[in-house]
Amino acid sequence: MKIRIESSRIIKPFYEHTPPPSTTSHIPLSVFDKVTYEAQIAIIYAYHPPTPPNTAIELGLRKALAIYREWGGRLGEDEHGNRVILLNDEGVRFVEASSSSTLDQVMPFKPSPSLLSLHPSLKDVKELVQVQLTRFTCGSLVVGFTAHHTIADGHSTSNFLVAWGQACRGLRVNPLPLHDRTVFTPRNPPLIEYQHKGVEFMSKSKKEDSLNEVHHISEDVVVHKVHFTVEFLANLKAKASSMNGNNKPYSTFESLLAHLWRVITKARELSGFESTQIRISVNGRTRLNPKVPNEYFGNLVLWAFPTTKVKELLREPLPHATKLIHDAIAKVNNHYFRSFVDFANTKAKEEDQLVPTADMNKHILCPNIEVDSWLRFPFYDLDFGTGCPYMFMPSYFPTEGMMFLIPSFVGDGSIDAFVPLFEDKLPLFKKTCYSLDLLED
Repeated sequence: MKIRIESSRIIKPFYEHTPPPSTTSHIPLSVFDKVTYEAQIAIIYAYHPPTPPNTAIELGLRKALAIYREWGGRLGEDEHGNRVILLNDEGVRFVEASSSSTLDQVMPFKPSPSLLSLHPSLKDVKELVQVQLTRFTCGSLVVGFTAHHTIADGHSTSNFLVAWGQACRGLRVNPLPLHDRTVFTPRNPPLIEYQHKGVEFMSKSKKEDSLNEVHHISEDVVVHKVHFTVEFLANLKAKASSMNGNNKPYSTFESLLAHLWRVITKARELSGFESTQIRISVNGRTRLNPKVPNEYFGNLVLWAFPTTKVKELLREPLPHATKLIHDAIAKVNNHYFRSFVDFANTKAKEEDQLVPTADMNKHILCPNIEVDSWLRFPFYDLDFGTGCPYMFMPSYFPTEGMMFLIPSFVGDGSIDAFVPLFEDKLPLFKKTCYSLDLLED
């Protein structure tokens, strides 16, 4: 896929109805911002023609940046050395590009390094958002969007993308974001009810040791896209919930994740005595009491870590793994979030030189798995004025074991899973990924 860069420049917020605000203020990072991934994340949209001109999409972006000022700022420090978001309106990168082929010639988009040409580079980026508009000879448009995870989680980022579309269509942005990141105050006295060292935090020396471990090189990893139909998901959910008694069925997400955990673990051919766990994001907006509004802009995610031995995961039926996942997620409740806020504000964290366990620099997660579920985010609602995208997907992230789950562009409730595995483990994964009973294979 040959992409020609036509222009690359910085664009700044456009204050349409109000005078420009001060550019010397800042917003302190919350404890949730500080514990999340310090990395740029990239996503890709595809639109059939007709599409609006680049100028209209650019103007809408500038209007949206005037409301979500954090994205147009920079990460920095205040006078006390605390990390903050500088609201300096320095702007975001805006790239215009073209391709000499039609979109059909490079479709369907399958995970491959060629996707990296559809968005700006993620390395050494000072801008907190980058956008690339790539035009194809058929009139189709691909939008590559990158955003710094320290600024916002997937929930907040998807709200911003919807707002961008509203601004392009001349609509008032609704709902407006809630910008106050100081709402997570520790209790006095603190009540640390759970273990957070070794969960959200780890010692700095241990993290450095783990990054220095010698593993396969990432070229051995392939990202495999799997499509799960509505029918398969319904059967999977029924099987996963078959031993759940009179309780309500497990969710489609819990059932599918349990299935993939088992299939990936079997494909990896691990020792039965080895432990395996999944890192699952849990949105605190609905967990905290009182609830935090959905419009809260920033990070508000912690993680559940269901863990078991490989032999138990594969020997026990699907409901066992599903229950492990369900119970682990349920434990990340209001008490857990409050305990985390208290712990993250203690001096012990600094004294022990603790750093976040969330890390995008790890290339191999085996024997563990991490899942980024975008199933509930309104990513498909980014409408610039000529309709919603017909396809949406993550960029190419060849981190072994780091899965993405997204709603399929088919639009019928089916799900696409992007599963990075070592190439020599892929045949067994393909053989078993549609099997409802691994023990029969």
